[in-house]
Amino acid sequence: MKVFGISGSPRLGGTHYAVNYALDYLKEKGCETRYFSVRGKDIRFCLHCDYCVREKKGCIQKDAVQEFFFEGMLWADGVVMGTPCYQGTLSGQLKTMMDRCRALLAMDPHVFNGKVGMGLAVGGDRNGGQDVALNMINSFYVITEMIPVGGGAYGANQGGALWSQDKGSEGVAADEEGLRTLRKTLKRFHSALERKVA
Repeated sequence: MKVFGISGSPRLGGTHYAVNYALDYLKEKGCETRYFSVRGKDIRFCLHCDYCVREKKGCIQKDAVQEFFFEGMLWADGVVMGTPCYQGTLSGQLKTMMDRCRALLAMDPHVFNGKVGMGLAVGGDRNGGQDVALNMINSFYVITEMIPVGGGAYGANQGGALWSQDKGSEGVAADEEGLRTLRKTLKRFHSALERKVA
């Protein structure tokens, strides 16, 4: 089972910690993992130039998103997307990478079909937009024919919702309630992966 973990944060902090926490959990379950961080990467906005639609050769822009595509999204059986909450929703960097996936879908509209996806969101406040960010991640999975997995009823409906208290990785590590939501989501994500590859 191959899992691609993505940190949509430009900082090494709470999101970086939470995504790696998830990948460590999945490694212990026997998964092969890869990690991608937007930090310090050249990631350009989608230009909506329609090159990908006309030519069906991928994106005209050659930047770090190529690594995200070919060494991550296409490689993986499952995807863990993590984001900090900016203005009550996901980061611009993660949204840009979602937008750029149009280039892969233009080559094959079913390229992500059946892959399993989960999300985690880290806010500086307990209610800092985590649900909104997770809903956007799950919507991306639905639109691209992936299988979105949340943590189930009773506290982790949409995915892992963590509170950093604006203390970065230290704050997330201390947020036992948030880590509980992440573990609930990871358990269901791993079960879905097992069913997919069986």
